[in-house]
Amino acid sequence: MTSTLIVGGSGGLGSVIAEHFASRGDDVIVTSRDKARAEAVAARIGGSTRGLALDLAHPETISASLADVTEVDHLVITAVGQAANTLAQFSITDAVSAVTMKLVGYAETVRVLHDRFAPNASVVLFGGLAKERPYPGSTIVSTFNAGITGLVRTLAVEIAPHRVNALHPGLIGDSPKWRDVPNPPHSAQTPIGRLVTMAEIADATDFLLRNTGINAHDLHIDGGLLAT
Repeated sequence: MTSTLIVGGSGGLGSVIAEHFASRGDDVIVTSRDKARAEAVAARIGGSTRGLALDLAHPETISASLADVTEVDHLVITAVGQAANTLAQFSITDAVSAVTMKLVGYAETVRVLHDRFAPNASVVLFGGLAKERPYPGSTIVSTFNAGITGLVRTLAVEIAPHRVNALHPGLIGDSPKWRDVPNPPHSAQTPIGRLVTMAEIADATDFLLRNTGINAHDLHIDGGLLAT
């Protein structure tokens, strides 16, 4: 059975990705900083899904948190902790926490699990379109999403022959953040005339994990927004 670990899989997009893999019979692990939440989401998804507590913002705890994960075929890290952080009202605490989680936490998770990767294991790390389309208050978000590009490229060398790719979504129209917002930003600007969906993000994640020719790649899934 394929073992798929979704870090940040207990809510929003992460849980949809977890459902995608669980629905085809994968042995899925979802994580949250809160163990009870992770276990509740795992019970809702069903099958052989289980929940695990993991806090990327405290990378020194990651090794112990993943101690009972024995083998990984697919690793997906979606966890985010981003919020607007303008230079005018800059929070150093929030900035350090966000960068630590997104870059150090992501790297440490891959490092810890590398010796447990199955022969054809692959990794997908989530960035975001803010690296290409900054917005007011996105200085730290844009910076660590750009950092994901560098992290993917170096990891592709470090963990070879295992593959690692990055997925950079635009705004996701049916996500909890945007589904009830009338006329969300960018929806009229994309060539497809709408925002992308969580199902499309899950399918793109699956593609990056299973296509053995894709490695060290940044995939933007934005409905063509970057072309406008």
